[in-house]
Amino acid sequence: MSQLLDAIQGVVNAAEPLPGLVTGGQPSLAQLQAFKRAGGQAVLDIRDPMEPQPFRTPDDVTAAGLEYARIPVSAATRTDATLAAVRAAVQGAVGKKALLFYCNSGNRVGATLVPYLMLDRGMNETAAVELAMQCGLRSSEQLEWALDYVRRNS
Repeated sequence: MSQLLDAIQGVVNAAEPLPGLVTGGQPSLAQLQAFKRAGGQAVLDIRDPMEPQPFRTPDDVTAAGLEYARIPVSAATRTDATLAAVRAAVQGAVGKKALLFYCNSGNRVGATLVPYLMLDRGMNETAAVELAMQCGLRSSEQLEWALDYVRRNS
């Protein structure tokens, strides 16, 4: 287990699908601070702003010394533009800075990671879905949204 993944121990569906990319459900402020101490540099929050947060975003995140980005993923934002924005954010971080990528449970994280895994990392569908499930993907509806995007953008 890496130091980054160790730092968020206790986060629902915590995983490190790629070196320096840590994913999961909602972290606590203490887990964010531990992530920073372990070498974490940035946070990608895909929760809707209306979802309850256990800390003030982005203020508490930036006060912890982490870059903060939010790309809301919800039924209302299930669009190609949303997947493209998440994909670009992941592209901008992987291999460059340690990123914590989270939602409430990891389900949306897993789904929105599929296009990056398939289109940018060259994974086949089976491997990408398996990795997304390790990150918390459980919704077939979310998965179909992501796979449809991949098919249309291949």
